[in-house]
Order: sequence, then C-alpha cells, then structure tokens
Amino acid sequence: MYLIATIFILIIAIVLIFVVLVQNSKGGGLAASFGGGGNQFGGVAQTNKFLEKATWGLAIAMLFFSLVASISITSKQQEAEQSNIYENIQNYDFSTQPTVPAEINIPE
Repeated sequence: MYLIATIFILIIAIVLIFVVLVQNSKGGGLAASFGGGGNQFGGVAQTNKFLEKATWGLAIAMLFFSLVASISITSKQQEAEQSNIYENIQNYDFSTQPTVPAEINIPE
C-alpha cells in the first residue's frame, strides 16, 4: 500500500507542478492564450476557475495519499517490531540462568 501511495504522490506532484506553472497571477499564462478573440468555451475566467479548482483538488489528493502512506508505513513498522519481539520470545532459552556481572573494582 505504501508503494502505491508513493506512486500516486509522485504523479500528483508532477501534474501539480504543471498546473501551477500554467497559471499566471496577473492573468497571463495559458488562461490568456485561450481567451483570444472573444468568449470561446467560457473564456479566460472559466479557464482560471478550472486551474484553481484543479490546484486545490490535486493539493487535497496529495494530502490524502500522504496520510495513507504515513499510516501504511507506521503499521508495517509495528508489524515488523511485533514480529521480532514474538520471534525473540519463541527462541529464548529459558533453561540457562541469567548471569550477574562481576564486581568492578575501580582503582583510586
């Protein structure tokens, strides 16, 4: 699940970069070139609205997939830790007595 979420995050990042670069805050960019000789297909205002909605949608999708990746990697780490603990308990040799460290004499 983590790998799938990571792939979606990379794809969304590339598309989001493209959408942001197409926009121009002063009304230029791709929106201005579609508005040329009149009100074709909604004009500049419609293109700006679409690009703004696409930016917000992609940002929300990236947040969602980031959360999915974070949750999936956390659960995977917990499973691995639990597996290691369980394995250590199963393989522990209870027949041997624990050793006590020897007394350490520190010279003065």
